[in-house]
Amino acid sequence: MNIRDTEIIAQTLAESGYIESPSIEKAHLVVLNTCSIRAKAEQKVFSLLGSLRKAKKRNPALKICVAGCVAQQEGQKIIKRMPHVDLVIGTQHIYNLPTLLRQSSKHSNIAINLSDTYEIPRFVPRLSTADAQAGSPAPPLDMQFSRFVTIMQGCNNFCTYCVVPYTRGREVSRNVKDIIEEIRKSVDSGVCEITLLGQNVNSYGQSNSVMTNGLPCSFSMLLRQVAQVDGLKRLRFTTSHPKDLSDELISCFAEIDNLCPQFHLPVQSGSDAVLRRMNRKYTTTDYRRKVEKLLNARQDLALTTDIIVGFPGETEQDFQQTIDLLEDIRYHGSFSFKYSDRPGIKASHLDGKIEEHVKGERLQIFQKRQDEISLERNKEYIGKSLLILVESVNYNKLAGRTATNHIVHAGLSPSQVIRPGEFVNVLITSAGNHSLKADLLP
Repeated sequence: MNIRDTEIIAQTLAESGYIESPSIEKAHLVVLNTCSIRAKAEQKVFSLLGSLRKAKKRNPALKICVAGCVAQQEGQKIIKRMPHVDLVIGTQHIYNLPTLLRQSSKHSNIAINLSDTYEIPRFVPRLSTADAQAGSPAPPLDMQFSRFVTIMQGCNNFCTYCVVPYTRGREVSRNVKDIIEEIRKSVDSGVCEITLLGQNVNSYGQSNSVMTNGLPCSFSMLLRQVAQVDGLKRLRFTTSHPKDLSDELISCFAEIDNLCPQFHLPVQSGSDAVLRRMNRKYTTTDYRRKVEKLLNARQDLALTTDIIVGFPGETEQDFQQTIDLLEDIRYHGSFSFKYSDRPGIKASHLDGKIEEHVKGERLQIFQKRQDEISLERNKEYIGKSLLILVESVNYNKLAGRTATNHIVHAGLSPSQVIRPGEFVNVLITSAGNHSLKADLLP
């Protein structure tokens, strides 16, 4: 989500006459788009702001803006600790950044309010101003072939460990027409892969009235419309909440040809007791049943997840149940983290805090076993012919991505000319924990 927000910030600034600078030293404006999901990310923000103080002294005309979730949550703290910051904007103000920069002053340098009636503005990728005025044909947008498209913002789930409802507000779904328009524009400009974004895409259309053809639009209905955009080769989405995973959405994996066989379904813990304290609103039995349905719908589905270890009150038995879930489902990969208190969340007030060294030990155990399973799963692709989307080419090597979201590395001969954005067939020859190696096929 932050990557997409940063792209939006960059485009709105470009449309107001800004040009990306090669270095901070030469810049007139520095924008930090921030994440506060974990304490470490927030610490990095304040560290970087401290180093920018010297740049501001060397160039008093330099404007420094802090955007995103840390800005939303810690706006007053940022201004107090870092008076050299010119503007602090929250998550719902990124579309207004050029206007807020013009208005910013010592007496008006913070915009962090959240509105429950917020509507996501219409936003369409565009050519540069010069190209648009010249009427030149549309080149690939920023030479990109894969793009994120926001379909909703905010969250209504209030998991006890999560700051998102407090930093991005209540759940708001975007207008179907605007989503389709943005995707069509992107595809017409050379994009072949789209990833739909939301804090919980499974609940798209549930909080505000989103209609299509006169009917309320669910996420599965939106997926089917997006999949029909002419020229769209691959379709992905993230992130999903298990409690809102419907049979209709599961059936999309069996019925939509360009929907990639990859699903990120965060479970967070394998312990029902921990899930209750997390306020996740499902049990591990519920989760396993939905995974079974997904794999019945698409046998080649690659499943990944999120795991939090060391949640308050997590016992050794609870942690072992998480390991047991990992062994049962055998995820292709996972994002795993130690629990950390965040300001304002309910979990920060729970008893039974786990010592840091225990959290570290459990994380190491989980990640070691996940790496072993990932390697075993990746070896299943050896000897298979797969279609990859090339993402980079460097000298005699290329890197691309399969439909299951596996990274593939392959060698190139001097006579082979392949460019990023092309699809090529490869034969998988070996596997590592986090990537595959392959030979190009004719």
